[in-house]
Amino acid sequence: MPLSKIQTSEMLDTPNLGRRNLIINGDMQVAQRGTSSTTSGYQTADRFTNTFGTAAFTQTIDATVPAGLGFSSSYKHECTTASSATGAFFGIQHSIEAQNIRNSGWDYTSASSFVTLSFYARSSVAGTYLCGLRTVDGTAYNISSQYTLAANTWKRVIVSFPGNSNLTITNDSGLGLKVFPMLELGSDYTAGSTFDAWTAHGGSTQTPDVAINIHDTVNSTFFITGVQLEVGSVATDFEHRSVGEELALCQRYFYRFTGHGTLFYADYYSNDTFITKEPLPVEMRVNPTVTTRGTGGSGNTAFSYTNLAATPTLSASGKTSVAVYRGVASAARTYIHIYNTTAAYSVDASAEL
Repeated sequence: MPLSKIQTSEMLDTPNLGRRNLIINGDMQVAQRGTSSTTSGYQTADRFTNTFGTAAFTQTIDATVPAGLGFSSSYKHECTTASSATGAFFGIQHSIEAQNIRNSGWDYTSASSFVTLSFYARSSVAGTYLCGLRTVDGTAYNISSQYTLAANTWKRVIVSFPGNSNLTITNDSGLGLKVFPMLELGSDYTAGSTFDAWTAHGGSTQTPDVAINIHDTVNSTFFITGVQLEVGSVATDFEHRSVGEELALCQRYFYRFTGHGTLFYADYYSNDTFITKEPLPVEMRVNPTVTTRGTGGSGNTAFSYTNLAATPTLSASGKTSVAVYRGVASAARTYIHIYNTTAAYSVDASAEL
């Protein structure tokens, strides 16, 4: 019996079914580094970073989410030091590899081809907010758009951005597009001519003036989840992916060797040197930068240890493993294991954009 075609009104009416979201971890379910930080940068939600100046914020993974949409986590920011200085700014940023944009199906050089940014946002301060995009290859260009929020009320924001003949995106693993689902700028940066139009990026001309900035108000809060960027001028429902799949996508950019106990085990190599290569779970974007966090130890047959950060050499061994080398004083030792002395210790491999 021949198989019949499955045709439903939902399938026919829904474009771009499957793998349409160019954002990784848009529902904030992966947080390898931790769930709270007072420092800017990549600190909590994987693939999302923040930047702020003059004012200060605490970023956390929070359980406050819009109801009935299948979300469990949001990316929360709370202003801890307010500032109304002209140089104050605050932004939430997601960076996308150039080759992912180049091969997404978006004709970014055509004004009739669109990408659509959508996300759920909530703030304690009602008013007008900004979102935008920025290219970095060739001459940098940016585009920004406005949206409004009522106080303490979730809203799905949807903004479509056209292409532009001036845009350049290289087919490589470098940074191709910066996505700012939330951006607040002091007057030093708001000399731009218009919203919703691509302009050459400049420090003082990133956007026209906006009505409100949450960095003006201490204890103000901003939550975001369900961030999606897709090809086309129509926003579809958020693409929920499994935790395992989302984690693997995140690990292309960051992986933390952690847990209480042995992290690396090295056999004797030669000339009183021990060596090991620990595999990474996925191939990283580029050879990662390897660093340590917290206090660890390196032990041998006598189980003595020293500060791990001070003695072994940790480095990338290509994009698929981390190498550890350590010279010791006596060739009588036959192995060495590198372990954490506190649960807060880790070895981090980062290939972030």
